[in-house]
Amino acid sequence: MKYHVIGSACNKIVWFSSIALVFGSALSNLAKAKDIELPRIDIVAKEEGASRQIPGTVDVVTEKQIELLQPLSLQDVLKTVPGVNVRGDEGGLGSIPNIGIRGLNPSRSSKVLLLEDGAPIQPSLFISNASYYSPPVERISSIEILKGASGLQYGPSNIGGVINYLSKTPASGFKLTGKLGNYGYHLAEIEAGGKSDSNGMIGGINVIQAESNGYQNNGFKMYDILLKGGMQVAQNQWLSLKYSHYDNNINTSYVGLRPNQFVANSGINPAPNDRFITQRNAVDLNHSLEIDSDTKINTLVYWSRLGRDYWRQSIADRTQDATVFKPCNVGADCLAGRNREFQMLGIDSRVSYAYEALGISNEAEFGIRLHTESQSNQVVTSQTFAHSGRLSLHEENKANSVAMYAQNRFSITQNFALIPGVRIESYNQNRSNVISGKSGNAKNIETVPQLGATWQLIPEAQIYSSIYKGFAPAQLATAIDDKGVDQQLAPERSTNMELGLRGRSGALSYDSAVFSMDFSNQIVNQSLASGISKANGGKSLHQGLELALGYELGRGWSLNTNATYIPVAKFVGTSSMGRDGKRIPYTPELTSNLGINYQKNGFNTLVSVNYISAQYADAANTVTQNAIGTLGEIPAFAMVNWSANYAINKEWKVFGVVNNLFDKRYIASRSPDGIFPGAPLNFQAGMSYQFN
Repeated sequence: MKYHVIGSACNKIVWFSSIALVFGSALSNLAKAKDIELPRIDIVAKEEGASRQIPGTVDVVTEKQIELLQPLSLQDVLKTVPGVNVRGDEGGLGSIPNIGIRGLNPSRSSKVLLLEDGAPIQPSLFISNASYYSPPVERISSIEILKGASGLQYGPSNIGGVINYLSKTPASGFKLTGKLGNYGYHLAEIEAGGKSDSNGMIGGINVIQAESNGYQNNGFKMYDILLKGGMQVAQNQWLSLKYSHYDNNINTSYVGLRPNQFVANSGINPAPNDRFITQRNAVDLNHSLEIDSDTKINTLVYWSRLGRDYWRQSIADRTQDATVFKPCNVGADCLAGRNREFQMLGIDSRVSYAYEALGISNEAEFGIRLHTESQSNQVVTSQTFAHSGRLSLHEENKANSVAMYAQNRFSITQNFALIPGVRIESYNQNRSNVISGKSGNAKNIETVPQLGATWQLIPEAQIYSSIYKGFAPAQLATAIDDKGVDQQLAPERSTNMELGLRGRSGALSYDSAVFSMDFSNQIVNQSLASGISKANGGKSLHQGLELALGYELGRGWSLNTNATYIPVAKFVGTSSMGRDGKRIPYTPELTSNLGINYQKNGFNTLVSVNYISAQYADAANTVTQNAIGTLGEIPAFAMVNWSANYAINKEWKVFGVVNNLFDKRYIASRSPDGIFPGAPLNFQAGMSYQFN
């Protein structure tokens, strides 16, 4: 396995910036043309009112909303969405996402399907879907969040929902952006793009470099490049190509603070010799064919390769005062690199067809996805701090799948529609230990049915509802403990139901939903102190409600608020290994957001509050903190943020944000191993200039 050691970020940024300058200069010579929509797979159609066709909860965060928030990462945006819970950052200011939906454990975002322009961005889907990568928020134009039955079009591991990041479409011109902040934070971004009237071509490049010392001296250096372009190849056909490259080197660890460290100085790095190094390359090729006004075919070919090297100093002991590490350079193993490389290749083709039958209007959609993936999993031990040494574990894992789905929207009346559908997922998994020569195979077929409905009561109100089966395959890598023992995890299966009401009346917009997720077997993440990383939790039940309200107050003022209340999130019955009635870990009973916005004459400002109620860190619902900080209740906390931006003119824009305005000190997580404090007061400010 090749070790992905990142070279000088400065040299790479100079190289890529030079490409951007040359590319931008060439593109600036292209004539400005009318807007061109590059083909891609959206989970919410572009047409006005498309969300009303979906029998589930839909949230779309627009580019304007992202700009108003001035987020450091995509997780800062997602925590403002009802039903979404984001666990505290492990380092890299949001580079390692921990996202949960409707009370499902957010650890490594393994219970939510993450996409970018319709292509999966988790390292794999069937081997290990723990997420190690999040696109920079600066190059994302909007975010689609889908909860409910229509998620069956995407899979697997979509029990909680599906999140689709939509990358920016290249715009004509050349744009420079810079940001500075405390804790040594700085970011530089170059955007360049152009369009052609003569042949319908569009192209652009985006280069980002960012770094910080981190809130706990756990700094990072990251750079990202995006090349994107496309053209109309015929009157009814469009083609687009996207390439992205990402490097990040983070001084972070699984190891958190111990109780006395958190009390004395929560800003120290508890594992200064640990490194989390990622490198990702990806290519997406999209083709769109409009056979006629009623029939469209979208095809996506995707490929990605992600290398993740995680070098961690071995632990000798844990006390309430500190983590004691094994010393290096004394003739014994002291450092281990848990190094993995993933490759993923697939083709996803979808046909939509509108037709009349049985005297009613119908909209049918069919899809097929062929997918293959591989993982090279190595553990390298070293007696020094050098990132090299003796190979102690080497696995080569593979998985293949064929998925098909079909659904039909029956418009029974002008205002009432039924949407039945089914997804069939067939997959093979292979695990091979290169050193021992042992290997094993598993084959599974899963059928996932759904039934949804929408009912437009009046123009200002719509009822939507769905019932569907949720499914997530047992992951090969995440189902193996730190000793390499397969924990024999069965797949997760759940019966999910949802009933909602949404609409708009004058200045008021609203969306409310009650939901239930009844698991026959939930895989539950455990803290390190419990002895295992994952376990079959047996039966469990999640029940709750979401409410989102928006109101235009007038004179430039507006208010947005949402809340997610989950009174029931518990293990059920004797199969839950003695946990009957206990609450699922990392499931806050209440999460809520409040935002007050004012805008006038190019000035836009927002004050927002995010609240998360108390949570348990383990399945036993331990309240009292243990000696090393891995167990104990995580107290409730609230965060206040203030952001603003001002367009001086068409070219110049200035912006800034203060997060955790009152410098609230809180525990964000006790997982994987110790106390991870929330981000202290931090601020960033910057400006951008658009060359036209």
